Amino acid sequence: MPSARVSVPRVGFRPPVYVCRRATKPFTADGRLDKDFWAEAELTDPFVDIEGEDRPAPRYATRAKLLWDDENLYIGAELRGPEIWATVTQRDAIIYDDNDFEVFLLHPDSGERQYYELEMNALNTVWDLLLTKPYRDGGMPVNGFDFHGLQTAVFVDGAVNDPTQRNRLWSAEVAIPFHSISECARRNRGPQAGEYFRMNFSRVHWDVDIADGAYRKRRDPESGRLLPENNWVWSPTGLVNIHYPELWGFVFFDGGAGGEPSPAPEIPPDER
Repeated sequence: MPSARVSVPRVGFRPPVYVCRRATKPFTADGRLDKDFWAEAELTDPFVDIEGEDRPAPRYATRAKLLWDDENLYIGAELRGPEIWATVTQRDAIIYDDNDFEVFLLHPDSGERQYYELEMNALNTVWDLLLTKPYRDGGMPVNGFDFHGLQTAVFVDGAVNDPTQRNRLWSAEVAIPFHSISECARRNRGPQAGEYFRMNFSRVHWDVDIADGAYRKRRDPESGRLLPENNWVWSPTGLVNIHYPELWGFVFFDGGAGGEPSPAPEIPPDER
């Protein structure tokens, strides 16, 4: 995702914590979050501006939910709002030029600082990549990386690229096989109950006008330049740059069977 404004990260930051429960039903990717598969998954707190609570609240609500099993990490996201549009159709192109949903994942067992990123738009176009380390430390994106076995799907309550329709929301589903992200881990395996990933989720949403029956990105009337995008996230970093993994949230993998949750997880002292 792009960077524009820069401010100072917050003092006394407390990252969000999410308990990811085990999936108990088979998964079929169709983009819908109102099916039985997701019934036992809790929603995250609503996304906020990436710079934190000092910035205006997002105009449209965004929330995510997660489940896991021995093979996959499942992520669902609901992006409300009528401005549903997308133009990018080529895989591994720059998706954040459109409105999008983004996933960031750091495997803490890697022993390094490399992490994974996935972006997708309302046309279900995907950009997946590996970051060798954060950009601020000279990290490089590996665009040739793919989540092998990745499943994604999008559902649109309305129509894409048609502002005349009654557009309410679009939702996204992602299934990331653990074998596709375990290569860099010391133990070369997926998570076990009680372990965690550092993760964040982002929604890029551009201000638009409607002209000639289509959405057009809004421009500054004086300079003619595009207005900066909105960045709405699960775990705010305090500045317009999500590539600070130490400020991402914690996703703990719950091992409770039969719908019974395990004890509330605690963030390890060294992470604090």
